Amino acid sequence: MFDIAWSELLVIIVVALVIVGPKDLPRLMRTAGQWAGRARAMADQFRRSFDDIARQSELDELRSEVNRLQQSVVPDPAEIETAMYPTGNPPINLGGSAMDDVSPLPTPEPQPSVAPSVEPPPSSSSTPQALPETSEAPART
Repeated sequence: MFDIAWSELLVIIVVALVIVGPKDLPRLMRTAGQWAGRARAMADQFRRSFDDIARQSELDELRSEVNRLQQSVVPDPAEIETAMYPTGNPPINLGGSAMDDVSPLPTPEPQPSVAPSVEPPPSSSSTPQALPETSEAPART
């Protein structure tokens, strides 16, 4: 705060010791400490009062803003619609959702699954016939 170096402080203490004397020096230091405490208390009180004034001014501004918003007239929805659509024909239905005007996609009809029919080969007897053997070996992968 005062920017006093250690050497300057040492000179002040030596001068105070010589002028006041060693007998009254503790009382002088106590008195100086009390003055410093009072000065700090006054500075803190000034800072707190300044903060209170700033806070009060902010609250006053907020109150005036709230009062202004409460007193402002909110237009009727019919007036808004008239201002938006002067011809009176809105392009879409305002009462429903945006999806009301969208037609659903056609669903494809399911195709019946047809299994290939397996007909047994014509045979004259009721005994099963052996399959013809092929010369090809099955391919390995």
